[in-house]
Amino acid sequence: MYSLDEKTYPCSTSITMKYIGGKWKAVILIHLIEKKRYSELRKTCLNISERTLSLQLKELEADGLVKRTVYTTKPPLKVDYELTEFGKTLIPLLHAIANWGDETIQTNDKITIVGN
Repeated sequence: MYSLDEKTYPCSTSITMKYIGGKWKAVILIHLIEKKRYSELRKTCLNISERTLSLQLKELEADGLVKRTVYTTKPPLKVDYELTEFGKTLIPLLHAIANWGDETIQTNDKITIVGN
């Protein structure tokens, strides 16, 4: 058993999923391997609402995985997001998840390409 933020986790996998679990966190993180502005991230993560993206980014920032930098240029306000050093430790895992998805798409006849 492990304890983090006053919650108990049964195994190391559950700790990992606390950081990257859910529908969008891993998607956001893989797109932040390279620094992006909020608007770029919004375009890259199709189908995510602005509210959800904003909430997920706040959670990732609170967990120490993402760094938010605000530039007060006039106009407009510029906000960049990038992985922290802690967040960068996830890059091999994120690549492994993406590779597994690519292989599954190629080998699973139930998956079809939709749209573009």
